[in-house]
Amino acid sequence: MPAVVVSASGDTPEFEGRTTIYVIVCVIIAAFGGLMFGYDIGISGGVTAMDDFLKKFFPVVYERKQHAHENNYCKYDNQLLQLFTSSLYLAALVASFAASRVCSKAGRKPTIQIASVFFLVGVVLTAGSLNIEMLIIGRILLGCGVGFANQAVPLFLSELAPAKMRGALNISFQLFITIGIFIANMVNYFASNIHPNGWRISLAIAGVPALMLCLGSLLICETPTSLIERYKVEKGRKVLRKIRGVENVDDEYDSIVHACEMARQVKDPFRKLMKPASRPPLVIAILLQIFQQFTGINAIMFYAPVLFQTVGFGSDAALLSSVITGLVNVFSTLVSVYAVDKAGRRILLLEACVQMFISQAVIGVVLLKDLKTTGDNLGKGEAIFVVILVCLFVMGFAWSWGPLGWLIPSETFPLETRTAGFAFAVSSNMFCTFIIAQAFLSMLCHMQAGIFFFFAAWIIIMGMFTWFLLPETKGVPVDSMVDRVWKQHWFWSSFMGDDDYKADVKVV
Repeated sequence: MPAVVVSASGDTPEFEGRTTIYVIVCVIIAAFGGLMFGYDIGISGGVTAMDDFLKKFFPVVYERKQHAHENNYCKYDNQLLQLFTSSLYLAALVASFAASRVCSKAGRKPTIQIASVFFLVGVVLTAGSLNIEMLIIGRILLGCGVGFANQAVPLFLSELAPAKMRGALNISFQLFITIGIFIANMVNYFASNIHPNGWRISLAIAGVPALMLCLGSLLICETPTSLIERYKVEKGRKVLRKIRGVENVDDEYDSIVHACEMARQVKDPFRKLMKPASRPPLVIAILLQIFQQFTGINAIMFYAPVLFQTVGFGSDAALLSSVITGLVNVFSTLVSVYAVDKAGRRILLLEACVQMFISQAVIGVVLLKDLKTTGDNLGKGEAIFVVILVCLFVMGFAWSWGPLGWLIPSETFPLETRTAGFAFAVSSNMFCTFIIAQAFLSMLCHMQAGIFFFFAAWIIIMGMFTWFLLPETKGVPVDSMVDRVWKQHWFWSSFMGDDDYKADVKVV
């Protein structure tokens, strides 16, 4: 299993070194993997709202959209149309397992390079699609790129960064995803007025971050941890000196060597995850991913233009509205970067549950009351009100369940099961994303305004889960979680038998 370096106390170790320009360049290049992922999320909804795209690949949906007497909620209900979006996430789910092995055996840098190649080939196929088969295959290859990038990039960032900056960089990866979503919304807004190939431009521009990731990956170094883990110890020491900007890296080098030796002793971390003592962080990691998706956020982000057209905005106005929500997403994520270590995890999650529940419930009430299945859409004032509510919802998600859904699992697993446990979190997230992407438009058709009450009900469950079962981890050293968090919790302590919880290795 990959080695993860932490101090014995769990506090941030003080090693010699500084933040070098080279590290900053490497981080920016690698973060284009997150930008690419965000662009893929944001581009789907805008493209599927473009008439030229629908006429070429989904003529049934286009004809249904043109007839005012058709059901407003069912204009876009088409399994192939949903497969265009969801195929990427199913491919990412499968690819992430292969990527995990490549990342361990070949290193983080080659895994990122493979991701960029998948991205480039996928962009060529989708932007140049002549038929639906070519389009879906292209999306699947993009999904493989997402699977490889999401496996390697966060690990690369955490291993390359100075220890004191590691936490901020983890949330910064989420920030790059939101920037990618925003850029996609901007591109869709302008490309929608270019006929008949505006949709090709939207899909082709994904090649820009993909190309930058591909070329940039030639400039970045492999991480010292990956090199030492694969027995390239002298090269690992040399790279460590380069990225820290000092000659004396003995303390950090020794800690990496020790962590790698200990990690090699864990022969089956997945088996250890099945022990009762591992259940608290494992259950929480998986549930956080499920809850993150069942807030309804990806339904909103994937299909924001479609949703806004449904309530009465024209095509251009709908895309502009999604640009606004994308901008809200970016700036609200910055709130989390600032507040997570000050206010704590639980307060951000609980506040967001209240904010998101009110937003979803009121949207549902407005649509239930004023958006009929056939006939006219919402009035201008009501449609603007819906956009404001969507922005409030996105705002709450972006400073809570978005970044914290990834942060909390990364800090609650003990060293010997940390990477294996986080793999469960990643795969759970991709699976739930696929379900929502594939089902949302059909759910909107059959449940109509009730879809928002459906997500609101999930938010109530999430709030109760957070209140009763999610402990606060702010300020707790990562390797003190067992004694200071799990063994002190009213419910999870029952799983923490001393005999059952025997670490396979000693921490550094």
